[in-house]
Amino acid sequence: MNSHAASKVDLRARFRTRVADAAELAKIRITAMVAITTAAGFDLAPQPIDWRKFIFTVLGTTFVSAGAGALNQVVESDLDGRMRRTEHRPIPAGRVSEGAATAFALGLAILGQILLIGFVNSLTAGLAAGCLLFYVGVYTPLKTRTTWNTIVGAVAGAIPPVLGWTGATGSLGIPALVLFGILFLWQLPHFFAIAWMYRDDYEAAGYQMLAVVDREGKRLGAQTIVFTILLIAVAALPFPLHLAGGFYLSTSIAFGAIFLYFATRMAVGRTRGQARHLLLASVMYLPAVLAMLVLDKIAN
Repeated sequence: MNSHAASKVDLRARFRTRVADAAELAKIRITAMVAITTAAGFDLAPQPIDWRKFIFTVLGTTFVSAGAGALNQVVESDLDGRMRRTEHRPIPAGRVSEGAATAFALGLAILGQILLIGFVNSLTAGLAAGCLLFYVGVYTPLKTRTTWNTIVGAVAGAIPPVLGWTGATGSLGIPALVLFGILFLWQLPHFFAIAWMYRDDYEAAGYQMLAVVDREGKRLGAQTIVFTILLIAVAALPFPLHLAGGFYLSTSIAFGAIFLYFATRMAVGRTRGQARHLLLASVMYLPAVLAMLVLDKIAN
């Protein structure tokens, strides 16, 4: 291979690495879930969809979320370097400097704010900005101070569907609160499963997770079951509130029963494999329930 061809190969390899690092900094999987839940919140609004506003609501929220994820990694870069599951992230691995990551994060967040302010509404932009500040300024430092950090983090994580609703309607309301409740409660068994799987990593980094403090996992198991039951109940609320019909109610209960089965297995057995099964069940449950909500609205 001649030097020109080798340099082209090297350039492509560096470009792929940069793209992968950018996706990692933006927490692309979490950001994708944010986009899905924001879109669902917008779709569930009672009026016909304004597609222009829909696109800018989802894009703006997604960019702000990606910026928050990158800022979180800047703040936690030292802690990420202590955990096997995060030691290869761009900053602790030395591929991206903290300054470059901060500039990237702020650029994403500002772009998201511009889209929300310019093309959606000030309420949605304000909620998105407040969520970013809460996530980075409150939740992130609490992770090394108290086991309540999971509850606090779930508040920030439950905002995206509310942003979708406010993006469509320009106001808050009971449906937005129901969507917030579903996302809030869903995150707790989801994060408990992750924390149980990686509790040794979290302990090494000094995170005060319930899975670290409660080494036997009895409290964590009990809370997993309680919050899953509460999730099933809150997820059923769209039916009595006349936000969805019987089709949604029956499917949400069925999905909830499956979720509860895996939650109970993990709570009782408390093995890493059972925690992984609960994690997989959680990432299938939420899109399924939100999809049923949207399909129910379309059908009616």
